[in-house]
Order: sequence, then C-alpha cells, then structure tokens
Amino acid sequence: MLELESTAPDFCLSNQDDVEICSRDLRGKWIVLYFYPKDSTPGCTTEACEFSTAVDAYDDMGAIILGVSADSTKSHRNFIEKKSLEITLLSDPTTQMMQDYGVWAMKKNYGKEYMGIVRSTYIIDPQGVVKAAWTNVKVKDHVMKVKEELMKLQG
Repeated sequence: MLELESTAPDFCLSNQDDVEICSRDLRGKWIVLYFYPKDSTPGCTTEACEFSTAVDAYDDMGAIILGVSADSTKSHRNFIEKKSLEITLLSDPTTQMMQDYGVWAMKKNYGKEYMGIVRSTYIIDPQGVVKAAWTNVKVKDHVMKVKEELMKLQG
C-alpha cells in the first residue's frame, strides 16, 4: 500500500472506450481510485454498482471515481453495459499500475498461492497526494465509508 501523504504514482491507462486516461490530466480533481479483482464477479459487481449509484454525490464533491482491474477494455464495456454502470473503468492488463500502487500481491485461496489484485481504494487529492487508503476492502458499506472520508478531507 502507498503511504498516506505520499505522492500517488502517475498512470496512463485505457478506459472502457479505449480512451487513454492519465493522472496528469486529472490534477485539480479529487480522485477515488479503487482496485478490484474481476469484472462481473459478485463482490466486484456490488462494489461497482454502489459506486455508480453514488456517482452524483461524488460529482457534487468534485471527485471522479475510477475502477481498475486487469480485465480488457472489451470486458469493461460489457460489464458497464450489462450493469448500466456510470463510472469509468481502467484496464491494466500488464498490472504495472497495480504494482505501482502496491495492490498486486501474493494471495492464497484453498491452499493455492497466486498473484492477484488486493481489493483496495485510495482517495487522492487535487495535488496528487494520497489522503486515504483502504486495503483488503470488504464491499459492504465501503462506498459510504469512502464518501464520508472524502467529506471529512474536504472539510
């Protein structure tokens, strides 16, 4: 995980529409950056739908929500269409951004070890500084907790 008050690593990734989104172009905005394991799986669907439902509240706070996984842009498009999502999803097939953000790690499931995405969320301020971080996120109530923290950070 990144340290609080550290500068968030720069990134440029393609979104669901194959448009490149770069952190440098988002300076001046609050960013809610969440990393999730896989499109269309139960926990990831719940999290994406809850962020999507809350998108207007985040907009009102001047924040953009970006979801990141290793899924392809085509997979992201299908996920967005199937669930009518209103958030931007970024594709990191090389896992470089996930490594930079410390969320690509060794995981264990049913005794097997493998590299995977640790469900995590960061709030990054308009200057590109990490102001809040959650790791090993439990989806229930997470979107509300992130929104409350963002409101606190904005005073």
